[in-house]
Amino acid sequence: MSVLIRSLIAVLGGLLVTASFEPITLPWLLPFGVALYALATRGLSVWRSGAVGLVFGVSFYFTHIEWMRGSVGPDAWVALAAVEAVFYGLLGLAVPVIRRLPAWPLWLAAAWTTMETVRSGWPFSGMPWGRLSFAAVDTPVAPAAAYVGLTGLSFLLALTGFLVARLVEALAPAVRPRGGDRRVVDARPARTTGAALVGLLALLMVPAVAPYDPPLDGTATVAAVQGDVPGPGNDILWDHRGVTQNHVDATVRLALDVATGEQPRPDFVVWPENSTAVDPFTDVAVNDGIRTAVSAVGVPVMVGGIVDEGRDHVLNQGIVWDPVTGPGDRYTKQHPVPYGEYIPYRRYWEPKFGQLALITRDMKSGTRTAPLRVAGIEVADAICFDIAYDDVMREQVRAGADLLTVQTSNASFIFTHQVEQQFAITRLRAIEAGRWLVVASTNGRTGVIAPDGTVVASADPRTTAVLVERVELSAGLTPAMRMGVWPSRLFTVLTLAALVAGIVAYRREREFAGPARVEPDEETPAPSPTPNEAPVA
Repeated sequence: MSVLIRSLIAVLGGLLVTASFEPITLPWLLPFGVALYALATRGLSVWRSGAVGLVFGVSFYFTHIEWMRGSVGPDAWVALAAVEAVFYGLLGLAVPVIRRLPAWPLWLAAAWTTMETVRSGWPFSGMPWGRLSFAAVDTPVAPAAAYVGLTGLSFLLALTGFLVARLVEALAPAVRPRGGDRRVVDARPARTTGAALVGLLALLMVPAVAPYDPPLDGTATVAAVQGDVPGPGNDILWDHRGVTQNHVDATVRLALDVATGEQPRPDFVVWPENSTAVDPFTDVAVNDGIRTAVSAVGVPVMVGGIVDEGRDHVLNQGIVWDPVTGPGDRYTKQHPVPYGEYIPYRRYWEPKFGQLALITRDMKSGTRTAPLRVAGIEVADAICFDIAYDDVMREQVRAGADLLTVQTSNASFIFTHQVEQQFAITRLRAIEAGRWLVVASTNGRTGVIAPDGTVVASADPRTTAVLVERVELSAGLTPAMRMGVWPSRLFTVLTLAALVAGIVAYRREREFAGPARVEPDEETPAPSPTPNEAPVA
């Protein structure tokens, strides 16, 4: 099979994985896309396998985050997608080595998961978008996230795809005998692989039959405010004071509804990220508006605000604003977006072009791992893209959080499918943590999510809305939360062990096995007869 044909197979595989996510949302295609990655790179040299893996990465990632092209800019889209595509090429370099091992689908699935972990944290703060588990929210395997975490779920989904590829390889000789050869084909590899695949699928279904049941530790009533964004809707700064005023007005109306009995009194209120785009501590008008809203509703409000940190830096914070004591506990966004919220290595260069010219101050990262204390409730908070990173919610839940909140803007992406992709990730975090989760967005997807990922209530995008829902609190830890970071470490160790073992096997083949091995699906042409051997007419 030529490299061109393999590249076309890789392109198809990448597109199938893209189609597993929003907006197409056909998650059953995911294992087949992963299987095509393995089939396209089969039997190639290290460098050719890496090149085909890169083709897969380009096909997948450029289409998966196509929403960046119109919302952030084509330059940022191309740059980020290209960087992320390289990781699939690097994995391709490892495929020929890992395939030399027995049970290679297991080892390659560990390597795929390790690749996802690495690219989710590097370079800079990484980009977790596109992890296999993020496509699983509305599938029977989603409940497994509570048991194995999203990292473990990615491994199981990758393993499913690679077992499909191995089954195809095992069946191929029986379907297409070589050169008319009708010898009996050994069916044991196909039977073994098929049994492993069926067993894995059955294992993935177990949590759907016996989902994790979080222990109840009380209840609370929470209000999420979606104030909407004036003007075109995709630019917070078009009228940032109007954004703040929208949230103030919606909260005051909520207070009136509570007073008349139309709504129950919430224990606290959640405002979204960028509900104020200027420092609420130094801007008098914004400060007055927040105090008016908090005083009217009479309960703490989690305000999403941009806070000055000296002349050159800002903080993206969730601030607990109490009606009596004022601003108190704060969560600071831990994973600002490079080249979106800060310029890496600014000391060495100062970009004055495109969207980068608009980033005049760098956003600092937060380090808090303890939950916020809001109205006597331990609340784990995340801001926007934070929700895609494993560490943010995990560490706060392990530190005692009873409830999850997400403060997000989404305004920049309001006309794209990024909003739905992020909301799907958010629902999976609720399942993984075994917690109720409240999302407040400026104009995207505000909602309340149950621990099984069910959307209990949601607001339509680009509207002003207030959701008031009674949620349950839980102090128990899911198996995924108990394991913490250890699954990632385990898969990293397995990957390194597989690479070492594969390299040793390769060297032994070179030294002792004679001619290079030919893959079973590659037909070796019969040698042409020499002149002395040519038949006489």
